[in-house]
Amino acid sequence: MNFQEFFHTRLNALHAEGNYRVFAELQRDCGGFPAAKQYTGRRARKVTIWCSNDYLGMGQHPAVLEAMHAAIDRCGAGAGGTRNISGTTHDHVLLERELADLHGKEAALLFTSGYVSNWAALGTLAAQIPGCIVFSDALNHASMIEGIRHSRAEKVIWKHNDLADLEAKLSAAPRDAPKLIAFESVYSMDGDIAPIREICDLADRFGAMTYLDEVHAVGLYGPRGGGIAEREGQMHRLTVIEGTLGKAFGVVGGYIAASAALCDFVRSFASGFIFTTALPPAVAAAAAASVRHLKSSSVEREMHRERVAQLRAQLDARDIPHLDNPSHIIPVIVGDPVKCKFVSDTLLGEFGLYIQPINYPTVPKGTERLRITPSPVHNDHDAANLADALSTLWQRCQIARMPIAAQ
Repeated sequence: MNFQEFFHTRLNALHAEGNYRVFAELQRDCGGFPAAKQYTGRRARKVTIWCSNDYLGMGQHPAVLEAMHAAIDRCGAGAGGTRNISGTTHDHVLLERELADLHGKEAALLFTSGYVSNWAALGTLAAQIPGCIVFSDALNHASMIEGIRHSRAEKVIWKHNDLADLEAKLSAAPRDAPKLIAFESVYSMDGDIAPIREICDLADRFGAMTYLDEVHAVGLYGPRGGGIAEREGQMHRLTVIEGTLGKAFGVVGGYIAASAALCDFVRSFASGFIFTTALPPAVAAAAAASVRHLKSSSVEREMHRERVAQLRAQLDARDIPHLDNPSHIIPVIVGDPVKCKFVSDTLLGEFGLYIQPINYPTVPKGTERLRITPSPVHNDHDAANLADALSTLWQRCQIARMPIAAQ
């Protein structure tokens, strides 16, 4: 087999479909974000980022930076090993305590990313509990899907956010079989939100565990940033709450919060935890500072909501189609992969606005989009500038201007 020819053929097909992904080389401007520099060769120019997952700008918050600098001076760069072998520092322990407190749980367990926390925790629980059946929402993240697949447990997929379908599938399963319902709170591509209370009701009725991915909600929702489950008073009903430190908290890493026994169980059996180097202490210290700050400060969340509403109003005024949802994520639908990439490229090249195109397989074909994430650090001028640029490109590309219902 000619391996290189195979690679080139597949990559060329992605180019032809408009689904080839190009990385923009960026340098975030600390203190000036969402401003950044885009590098093309040796040249750099200023751009404004509109698709960052640093939802609240905490990646440049003074308290976060101070904590990271202090930890580097105190501990050095790395953890020095796995959590098992010399890599559990005082900063890791303090962060896990903060996260357990955030979600009202007995314990929390850190991982190197949100992807790894889902893959390792779901994979371990479903594999180790004899006869476990996992009921997975149809739009669950790839990390959840991979964890469930890796477990080799029986998997039942239920229609997205469809309580009747979930109930029917739970009813059809053997009564005595251990069950785990895996779902997200905020779904990152459409921005819709799961009916957590009603899912917990079904879990109670059928004796199932619940596993909630809150990665796009922690820091952003609830009086202390505990997520949608905190906002709705449901945290105590969830078996496992999974989150990330790499989005609203502005750093990097993932975690689960649950009972002490469950966290200890995953710690003891999850290969994705056991055999990987621990997060640097400076990262743990910075994340703890971010979590601690957002527990007591609602300023960032309030301003964030204002910016989201402001941009939606600007888009509506120009008839730019975006999904109507109750979250902070604004999916602007293009519906064509080639046009979507053209709009993204032109926004960056002509207007200095960076929004990565979202194409298949991340979203279904025909729903290609720009996923916009306003933040408290965007201003009035930024929002008007983006809306005007999109209006110009919608006309240039002859993209339909119409309202789109929530998915």
